Amino acid sequence: MKIYQVEELVGITKKNIRFYEDEGLLTPKRNPQNDYRDYSLDDVHRLERIKLLRKLSVPIEEIRLLLDGKGSFKSCMENQIERLTKEQQNAELMKELCGSLKEGTIDVNTLDAADYLAKMTKLEQGGTKFVDIEKEDINRKKKSGAMVAAIVFCGFMVLILLSIFIAIKSVPTKEIFGEGFLPLFIVITIIICVITGTIIALKQRFNEINKGEEYEARNY
Repeated sequence: MKIYQVEELVGITKKNIRFYEDEGLLTPKRNPQNDYRDYSLDDVHRLERIKLLRKLSVPIEEIRLLLDGKGSFKSCMENQIERLTKEQQNAELMKELCGSLKEGTIDVNTLDAADYLAKMTKLEQGGTKFVDIEKEDINRKKKSGAMVAAIVFCGFMVLILLSIFIAIKSVPTKEIFGEGFLPLFIVITIIICVITGTIIALKQRFNEINKGEEYEARNY
């Protein structure tokens, strides 16, 4: 079956499927006639298992070992329970810090941030993990960059459309519907489709950034 069929069946994007292939978790057969990937039902089931484990935040390397028959599923789940327990403890510590800030600080301008940052540094040295502000800032910057690029491009397309409409306005109505103007209407349709496609692509890009797909390879 084709990749778009697998995408619909499993509920993950083509980009994720390609990512898992690059990581060696999935190796679909090739169609000998055109060398295109030909996914089987076994590939679908394998992707479903990968999706389940990834949703449980199991690292890629551990999934690879499991699928290659080199690891114990029970041990993997025990390791994941330990990791999730640690994350839960981290969340509890952050809640305690937030509670301490709420009780001890009236206004943000009087906040002794250095003191709390020093405490957080000690906690991090002990294994506690707080929010990755670098990742958050990079994501925000990526969103802003994508938004600006889309606005500039769509604005340029809109200007072209306006120029066309202004030019058409000066032409008699009966000539507008003549055969000579057919290519012009095709161009208008294409521009509208391009603008729509850009907006859809921007939305998909935001979804990718929010889901952190760009960081999967780095984290695991």
